[in-house]
Amino acid sequence: MAQSRQLAAIMFTDIVGYTALMGNDEQKAFTILNKNRALQKPIIEQFSGRWIKELGDGVMASFNTVSDAVNAAIKIQQTCNSSKEFQLRIGIHLGEVVFENDDVFGDGVNIASRIQATAEPGTIYISESIQNNVSNKQGIETRFVKQEALKNVKEPVRVYEVLIKEIGPESLVNENIQLKVKNISDKSIAVLPFENMSSDPEQEYFSEGMAEEILNSLSHLKDLKVAGRTSSFQFKGKNIDLLEVGEKLQVRTVLEGSVRKQGNRIRIMVQLINVEDGFQLWSEKYDRDLDDIFAIQDEIALTITEQLKVTLFEKDREAITKNPTQNAEAYELYLKGRFYTSRRGSSIIQGLHYFKQAIAADPGFAGAYCGYAGANTLIAFYSFSPGKEVLKEVKQAAETAERLDNSLGEAYCSLAICYEYLEWNWVEAKKHYIRAIELSPKSSQIRSLYAMSYLAWVQGKFDEAEKQAHMAINLEPLSAIDHADLSSILYTANKFEEALTYAKTGIELDANSFLSQRLAGLCYMALKRYEEAIDTFANLMKISNGHQHAANSLIWAYCSNGNVDKARELMNELEKRSATEYIAGTYWGISAAYLNDLDTALNYLERAYDDRDPALITLKYFPAVPASLRIDLRFQNLLDRIGFPK
Repeated sequence: MAQSRQLAAIMFTDIVGYTALMGNDEQKAFTILNKNRALQKPIIEQFSGRWIKELGDGVMASFNTVSDAVNAAIKIQQTCNSSKEFQLRIGIHLGEVVFENDDVFGDGVNIASRIQATAEPGTIYISESIQNNVSNKQGIETRFVKQEALKNVKEPVRVYEVLIKEIGPESLVNENIQLKVKNISDKSIAVLPFENMSSDPEQEYFSEGMAEEILNSLSHLKDLKVAGRTSSFQFKGKNIDLLEVGEKLQVRTVLEGSVRKQGNRIRIMVQLINVEDGFQLWSEKYDRDLDDIFAIQDEIALTITEQLKVTLFEKDREAITKNPTQNAEAYELYLKGRFYTSRRGSSIIQGLHYFKQAIAADPGFAGAYCGYAGANTLIAFYSFSPGKEVLKEVKQAAETAERLDNSLGEAYCSLAICYEYLEWNWVEAKKHYIRAIELSPKSSQIRSLYAMSYLAWVQGKFDEAEKQAHMAINLEPLSAIDHADLSSILYTANKFEEALTYAKTGIELDANSFLSQRLAGLCYMALKRYEEAIDTFANLMKISNGHQHAANSLIWAYCSNGNVDKARELMNELEKRSATEYIAGTYWGISAAYLNDLDTALNYLERAYDDRDPALITLKYFPAVPASLRIDLRFQNLLDRIGFPK
């Protein structure tokens, strides 16, 4: 007998009070049964469902996509409730089932049936697996109802109710967006952050890391467009339609998934969806040991290439299936490091510790050295420590990563940063940036750093820098950081209005984007809109807990607006803070110059020179440098000693 096993959304419906009605009025009961059949069949077919069978007064149907199942249930209930002839209970569950000829079997069927039996008259109850798949679907609203111990089901099931309301046709299909998606290449994908289904919310690092690693594997393929991590992860926890995701990220397919990790066991559920029609192209569930994590990631990535008909050469297959480490403990620590580092701020330090532990667990893990180098770079850039101390750590880690695996663009980028900011070796810096881009052409971060720091700040090649920065934004259209980097280039080139536009876009993408907020404030200052600059920097002080870069920027704005007393108060606070924390000299020196204390300004800048403060190389073209400082011969001498390329 023909038999197939697959993931499916199973829907059960049941007529409320039918048994009693059958006992009281058999003819009326049969009439209602026929009306129920006539009502449901065309709706199930409309949403690409499969009518499996009738069970007395109940109906069982299956759907390839969760959204089709839920939208069909909504329309069925709307139609039934408006007729007021009878009421239905509906239950839906997403699970693995066995299709055999014209019937369906398995726990997925049992759970859907049990959920339906608990539903209130006229409602739709769904399991958590359904909830996780519709939480970001436009036009579908839900609420948590209860956690229920269902008969013959091992673990309690969290049950949600789908809130039924009138839904216009525009909610289900936005024809304008659909038309745009039609013109996008079939070989394109966004990997959305996986849902953490573990009981421990701290396991979020693992679910996010799984999605990111699959995304990174796919990004090696030239024949496949892969939306960048920052842009894809913008949709985490948001109620947004997949069709809109497709349009914003310019992809035709989306990979969604969930991860449940308990001890050494993991359960991973994934589904590949066509965003245009919501059709589920492929789905799978993996119940494995943690040691099998790399095999699962390889299998998912390779299956996606098969589904999207991506041609794989041997080197492509090797890139996808190359395991970064055989040590599961080191890999978990590495995922934690990436998770915390990506959150910026003080979390960078936490991420740094996890990378260090990952290296200790597996000294041959090149990715962990790359992560450690990258985290240290951020520590230098955010002035948590002197650049000369941190960047030496960066270089050592990056060189180790390169020695272990010379195919990692991330390692070459970290080396480029060391040559640029620590050694002021511009030739080696450029060579390593170019190599990093060659190895990781889809990395917007590498391209942005090359554009902003090397081409703009060091060489003053603003047109070329803009071009590279626009390429980065094309790779990561929803990245606040990439928009801030382009804003920085335009600001440095004295294109203040245009720079402000990109800074504002960055803020729209992420209201807490430190870089975007700071660039917006600097643009307001340059445009002599001092009150707006002060408001922006004051807000930046709040969201960054008074970070020294925000404090210095606010000093500049106060001085520009004539609020010298407030500027001096902040300057005194920085002086007090310097007794217990590192205050970098570059921006502090500019603050002293705004307060007309050029001797102190030059002293701080000399300290920055000795510390190799990364901000120092911005000064050659930095518009915020006061004229009194720029014309000072000591300042010009400092720039000469840095040795910028002519």
